[in-house]
Amino acid sequence: MSQKDYDMNPRWYVVHTYSGYENKVKTDLEKTIVNRELEDYFFDIIVPMEEQIEIKDGKKKTNLKKVFPGYVLIKMIVTEETWYIVRNTRGVTGFVGSGTDPIPLTDEEIRSMGFEDVNINIDYDINDQVQIMNGAFENFIGTVQEINKEKNKVKVLVSMFGRETPVELEFSQVQKIK
Repeated sequence: MSQKDYDMNPRWYVVHTYSGYENKVKTDLEKTIVNRELEDYFFDIIVPMEEQIEIKDGKKKTNLKKVFPGYVLIKMIVTEETWYIVRNTRGVTGFVGSGTDPIPLTDEEIRSMGFEDVNINIDYDINDQVQIMNGAFENFIGTVQEINKEKNKVKVLVSMFGRETPVELEFSQVQKIK
């Protein structure tokens, strides 16, 4: 890999660790990043946890449980040096991917895990004319009435049977008419 081949956009990667080493890997890696002054290449290191409520002897107890035991998620820019540092952190067995190439998570995977909001860039705005690309209203043309970025939904006014009908769709289902 030469310097010009690097993707300089930070992406999420999954690192496999020995079971029980997840938090140690996270703290060791954070120290190494500071020591080597590589903060510009590492953006986040997460050991995903979820609250688990346990009722024992009539008492409610809340525990934090690892969502993916044996895995640490790292948002980073992969270069020869950053790859080497992560790979050689004690407790790390390797990147999840094929062979030596770490494979970043897709936006879909990140969204489904819910630990980072992935902004979907849309090229249409309110009052723009759009065409519906798929679903029950495929090929219909309408006007964007509302955009809900939290839910990744768009409300489009479609003319049906002589009147305007609001239809809620996914961002990916509509395309701006150029």
